[in-house]
Amino acid sequence: MIRKILIANRSEIAIRIMRACRELGIISAGIYSEADKDALFTGYADEAYCIGPAPASLSYLNIDKVIEAAQKSGADAIHPGYGFLAENAKFALACEKEGLTFIGPSSRVLELMGDKVAARREMIKAGVPVAPGSEGCVSEFGDARRIAAQIGYPVIIKPSGGGGGIGMTVVFEDRELEKALESTQAIAGTTFGLADVFIEKYMEDPRHVEFQILGDSKGEVVHLGERECSIQRRHQKLIEESPSTALNEKLRKEMGDVAVTAAKWVGYEGAGTVEFLLSGRTFYFLEVNARVQVEHPVTEMVTGIDIVKEQIRIASGLPLKMTQKDIRINGSAIECRINAEDPLNDFVPTPGKIRNYHCPGGAGIRVDSGVYTNYTIPPYYDPMISKLIAWGADRSEAIARMRRALYEYVITGVKTNIAFHKAVMENQRFIDGKLGTHFIEHETTLNEDMKAIAEREKPLEEKLYRGLEEKKKVAAIAAVGAVTQMRLRGRK
Repeated sequence: MIRKILIANRSEIAIRIMRACRELGIISAGIYSEADKDALFTGYADEAYCIGPAPASLSYLNIDKVIEAAQKSGADAIHPGYGFLAENAKFALACEKEGLTFIGPSSRVLELMGDKVAARREMIKAGVPVAPGSEGCVSEFGDARRIAAQIGYPVIIKPSGGGGGIGMTVVFEDRELEKALESTQAIAGTTFGLADVFIEKYMEDPRHVEFQILGDSKGEVVHLGERECSIQRRHQKLIEESPSTALNEKLRKEMGDVAVTAAKWVGYEGAGTVEFLLSGRTFYFLEVNARVQVEHPVTEMVTGIDIVKEQIRIASGLPLKMTQKDIRINGSAIECRINAEDPLNDFVPTPGKIRNYHCPGGAGIRVDSGVYTNYTIPPYYDPMISKLIAWGADRSEAIARMRRALYEYVITGVKTNIAFHKAVMENQRFIDGKLGTHFIEHETTLNEDMKAIAEREKPLEEKLYRGLEEKKKVAAIAAVGAVTQMRLRGRK
């Protein structure tokens, strides 16, 4: 079994992994940038090492510095979390060369899945359904025009090496195609260092459904059911749930079997996600996220399986401890990503100092967070504050518990998207499970709903949390003191 793990990440996901380590009796070593010296995760780690200035390129994305910290700490494994270097094949290869266990798939699989054109080819070989489109990369307008005519408009042009929706361009008619091709190639080259792009048929309002998979070194793979991730802004998820209201048992089995087939075909080891676009009963392969996902807690809530612990067990060479028939979905779970952003201003990030922080609790509620009162959210990274998860015996109860938890959640000092989540939980289309990736654009009353809910709940919140700021000042001083002491004890 792995003895010591360096967590090559920050904030809530770093704490999430450290918690798993603590339960397994594994020593955790953290890394942090200068901007994160007072962050909660640096104190929670058994040890913590500063690896450079605030910009991620000089710290969390610097492979040499991360490897150096791992060697200095004496760790025998590295967990990359998500984002940063989590799906970086060069990083995984560097770990392999240095004799460090990379808690994730091999560098070969990461390289294959990181190239969307190569991944698409492999899925076709495996018999996995993919959207109609180009067989490979497209560089010339003439080829793009021919492919678009074959599959029919609208089409979407995607960077081969991209991620997070960056650079993707939807084209609805022929006269837009040439400019869109050039624009996507330029963005791809600048952002990803690779100007290769490909073309697929565009589904105008599909659902985004993904299957959580676990694969071991013996070639065994299971899926843990699906997650619905259709509520997004700028192709980035905001709300996820499991199970999806779109799937019946027959479709769930069909899609789950395809996800397992895809993972086995590429020799996948560890935790990952096979993502699909679903329209009616037709689904197409989208991509493989070769890491633990932000939304993994919803699957943990409905299956009772600790995905991070399973990652560590698999990386230690142990076989899966469950078969597909052992997997049971119990109830329903929803996750809201609580971000420091302004939903009334196109979700622009709003980093800054948190004055008051009061977490919700009670039956069926889980909060994965990395902040505290008087903590300053730095402007250099993703503005996520926490992940709020609600479980219920059925979807109606999960929604009711999420509404209650959002009401209890108090964060002052920075603008957050809590009001947005409140509005969605009261939205009739959401309640009815009628979702799509353009939910936010289509629900044009969300802004007004947010304002109305804020006005309605303001007197109640003031009554419930009267005097919270003064009480929190005392608690914050104690909390920061405790964090500082832990950090000083573990700092090398």
